[in-house]
Amino acid sequence: MAEEKKQQNNEMDKIRIKLKSSDNSLLDQAVAKIIDAAKRTGAMISGPVLLPRQIRKYTVNRSVHVDKKSREQFEIRTHARLIDIINPNNKTADALNSVDLPSGVEVKLQLYK
Repeated sequence: MAEEKKQQNNEMDKIRIKLKSSDNSLLDQAVAKIIDAAKRTGAMISGPVLLPRQIRKYTVNRSVHVDKKSREQFEIRTHARLIDIINPNNKTADALNSVDLPSGVEVKLQLYK
């Protein structure tokens, strides 16, 4: 019975990975690399789930003092994906740490038991 508890403590039930990027193609490349690394270790994968885009809009005056009605609008779109890795082992965690992701992709890992 003590051996079973030790095994359960060493193993995680789920790893949740949330990826964010302003470039959709970079995000898809990162997701493909993570899924490939997790599948090589034999872990089950749920996802990728496409999360809603976050759009931030900014309105800026074109000139400082002359024309208030002349304005420009800019926006930043942030794309997000969610991947769940179910019943990972130590090999899965090592494989995820060694994955080389493109720059411009933000990664958040959460461990669940």
